[in-house]
Amino acid sequence: MARSGRRRKGEGAIVERIAGWSIRHRALAIGGWLALVVVAVLGSALVSGPGADTDDPRESGVVKRVLNAQKNYEPILENVLIQPLDGGGKFLDNPALVEAADDLVAEINKTPGAVTGLRTPMNPGTERQISADGRSGLVTFFVAGPNEQMTPHFDAVVKAVDTVAERHKDVRVVQAGDVSLSRAVDDAIKEDFAGAETTSLPITLVILLVVFGALVAASIPLLLAATTVAGTFGLLAVLERWVAVNSAVTSMILLIGVAVSVDYSLFYLRREREERAAGRGVAESLHIASRTSGHVVAVSGLTVIVCVCGLLFSGLDVFRGLTLGTALVVGLAMLASVTVLPALLATLGHRIDKGRIPWLGKRRTTVVESRGWQKLARAVVRRPKVWGGAAVLVLLAMAVPMTDMRLQDAAVVNSLPRSAPTVDAAIRMQESFPGAPTPARVAVWNKDGGRPDTPEVLDAVDKLRERIADSGGQLYGPVSTVRVDDVLVVRVPLAGTGTDEVSNDALETLREVALPRTLGTVDGVGFAVGGRTAFAEDFKEQLGGRAAIVIGFVLLLALGLLLVVFRSVAIPLISIVLNLLSMGAAYGVLTWVFQDGAFSSLLGFTPYGGVAGWLPLFMFVVLFGLSMDYHIFILSRIRERRLAGAGPREAVVGGIAASAGVVTSAAVIMTAVFSVFITLSAIENKMMGVGMAVAILIDATLVRGVLLPAAVALLGERAWTLPRWLEWLPGKGERPEPVPAPSAVRPAPHAAGSPEHAHID
Repeated sequence: MARSGRRRKGEGAIVERIAGWSIRHRALAIGGWLALVVVAVLGSALVSGPGADTDDPRESGVVKRVLNAQKNYEPILENVLIQPLDGGGKFLDNPALVEAADDLVAEINKTPGAVTGLRTPMNPGTERQISADGRSGLVTFFVAGPNEQMTPHFDAVVKAVDTVAERHKDVRVVQAGDVSLSRAVDDAIKEDFAGAETTSLPITLVILLVVFGALVAASIPLLLAATTVAGTFGLLAVLERWVAVNSAVTSMILLIGVAVSVDYSLFYLRREREERAAGRGVAESLHIASRTSGHVVAVSGLTVIVCVCGLLFSGLDVFRGLTLGTALVVGLAMLASVTVLPALLATLGHRIDKGRIPWLGKRRTTVVESRGWQKLARAVVRRPKVWGGAAVLVLLAMAVPMTDMRLQDAAVVNSLPRSAPTVDAAIRMQESFPGAPTPARVAVWNKDGGRPDTPEVLDAVDKLRERIADSGGQLYGPVSTVRVDDVLVVRVPLAGTGTDEVSNDALETLREVALPRTLGTVDGVGFAVGGRTAFAEDFKEQLGGRAAIVIGFVLLLALGLLLVVFRSVAIPLISIVLNLLSMGAAYGVLTWVFQDGAFSSLLGFTPYGGVAGWLPLFMFVVLFGLSMDYHIFILSRIRERRLAGAGPREAVVGGIAASAGVVTSAAVIMTAVFSVFITLSAIENKMMGVGMAVAILIDATLVRGVLLPAAVALLGERAWTLPRWLEWLPGKGERPEPVPAPSAVRPAPHAAGSPEHAHID
């Protein structure tokens, strides 16, 4: 029998040679990988200093840069709502409310210098500190510096509010503001993702035990995932000095890392098990697995990295950390799968079957041809137009709600459940004092330097207060001001929830009408508007303006990469079109569930009438890369059969049946990992979990089982041809060799120390 592993040029041969070296130098390959992880982790501990900060987009970014240039921090604006628990008359006529407000002022003043700009409903000229219905009062203040005292001062204020609330249990005394809301969000994110991180690994282990039926085999993908993620976080901790990575992005990277590491390990491990079960020795099985599945892993990993790099074209700093982290974790997962994984498998040999699960002990840990998927594929290739057309109609029907998708970020009061005390406080505050929890921040500065609070500027601010009454209910009081070195910060409450259309209209009125007619009339003064509403709107506009560039980059790069890999025009185009169809269907489900409110009680959220503005593009980039795993793996198996002499349609049936087990297992694991997001409290995480899980399920079932075989069957031999004018592309004459039929292979000895086990070219 001619040896199937003779040397060739091309990427597949490179992967094969790398794997061969790792198998011959197992200790060095495994030790080198562990050393890389240890060095990365230790490096993160040794590097010290402040991390990088993200820059906000557009006008919000101007406010952030101007304030960051000042020596002192911006004072923290906090609000305390005081209202009766039920009923009650006018605030000033209710002794219990007035007494609580006076007590709060006295308690805060026990820490001298803790606050500045304290305003209460009892102060003269503070009518706007009382709600429109007269029942509620608002105590506002800035937590004072200097910088090193801001946190102790804030903690003292929180303690004062809690003390007063405890003493006046017949009155509602609750706090919400700059830091209290930010802390609520941060605490929720940390708590959610701590649970997600501890949940995802056990779920993955259980699924792997079912897939392999043996503890050792199931543990290998998890071992690689754990070391890959540890190494990634170590490298990120070092690189974070230059690229900002927030806690939410870190947890996304962790779950993506677990998903791709397990996927790549499955591709390689299941192929090696399949070849051994067919009678080949361990060495030859690893040889074939590196040439086939190893090649697929390399191409898939490069595709994911290329796709996620498209986010850089958005021009948004927050995506830089996500891009870097995802590229690192996918790159390390790819490296581990073609180096340390072959070395581990060669070292373990048949001992990989150790630790069989009692109920699954007889389960073969190999990829066997699935009769169900085989029957479906055979039916599809007989009538590809009927089956393919029906599948397209189903996906288009699922995508219909997408046409009404409204991109709108969730305000804090929409994002987290009301069970969080600070969120409940913000909601009640919003109802009584619209815009008070998250006002717009207007930064005002003198273009020539110097103090910004000149008489002319202060007069313009007074005029701004007067214009609030003429804003048609878009702008509200109380307007507060505070100076930060050479910048004057003016806080203006806006109508709406903070990110809805009402808030956006109010923001436009402030930017385009109110400020130009007040501050805009003062010579030599610059100003810009920031805040939560402004940031969300600027982010959405920036993303919308660059979305076409990002999408175009991803599509063109994916097309070029697949064109070189398969040396076919039709295959890349098929893969891209099918990905777009499945993405559209996922967008439709996302809109139906979260914008229209389907299953809201089951999933535990309250719809706010939109979909997070950053999510569709994020899903497109990440899922486009991840879903290519399945397409490349399946198409590679189909091409193997075609090169081995099978007819076009039989090659499709055989490729689908042979890849069914590993693709189904990988899709179940990836869906389970992303479904963990659905259990988190923030609605944005639920959106991401549902959207990504649905897209993976659609891709692994309807697309893999019906549309892909239908398209390839319809094209026939044309699917694997390349026009003459593209013959210059790399890879000519480098197509992978067909793997010999298992029937032609003698059963190999099962001794771990056999010569065939010990050496591979």
